[in-house]
Amino acid sequence: MHNGVASASSDAAAPSPGRSRRASVPEATIARLPVYLRALHDLADDGRQTVSSEALAEAAGVNSAKLRKDLSHLGSYGTRGVGYDVANLVEQISSELGLSHRCSVVLVGVGNLGRALAGYGGFATRGLAIDALLDADRARVGEQISGLTVRHIDDLTEVVTSGSIGVIATPAAAAQEVCDRLVAAGVTSILNFAPTVLVVPPGVDLRKVDLSIELQILSFHEHRKAVQLSGASA
Repeated sequence: MHNGVASASSDAAAPSPGRSRRASVPEATIARLPVYLRALHDLADDGRQTVSSEALAEAAGVNSAKLRKDLSHLGSYGTRGVGYDVANLVEQISSELGLSHRCSVVLVGVGNLGRALAGYGGFATRGLAIDALLDADRARVGEQISGLTVRHIDDLTEVVTSGSIGVIATPAAAAQEVCDRLVAAGVTSILNFAPTVLVVPPGVDLRKVDLSIELQILSFHEHRKAVQLSGASA
């Protein structure tokens, strides 16, 4: 068990005042920052004020050298014998991820998955908030889901604001059209849950979450373990 206090060699010394901050953060580092942030929030909830790189790396599931390198891109180097200040690091990572100010999310598709996403309370506690629910089915327009009224997809331009993130939770057949409409409304960041490949123009960031693919990958690993076990017992 780690006690949250770094050894003298575990966290690098602070850089000299003249050292300039990084020009850009690598994509791989960006992908890990939300994981660090979640671990830091858990530590803060437990009343921790400081954490060593080893303890934070263990909580995030990475090695400490990688974590220290990632955080160095933010200009955060920890303090010898103390580690990182949890509250300060939460603020730094939140700022880097654009969570210092509330970010609006527009969700299209209020089927089972869309309803589940709309009801998830973890978004609001991380600086994100679903502000609008839309669907193409007029029979669903007017429904109340988690305090929001479902609107028709034709109202998209009315609910999109500067910096809105679009979430697509529609059937695959409708996803590209919804994506195109989000882009036309000015959305430049989209999270796609539909099981299909979407095409977006340059300047639009697209992330995909395909639950069936993830389950198939896990199925592969289970199958491989079963084969190995069978071979070992033969």
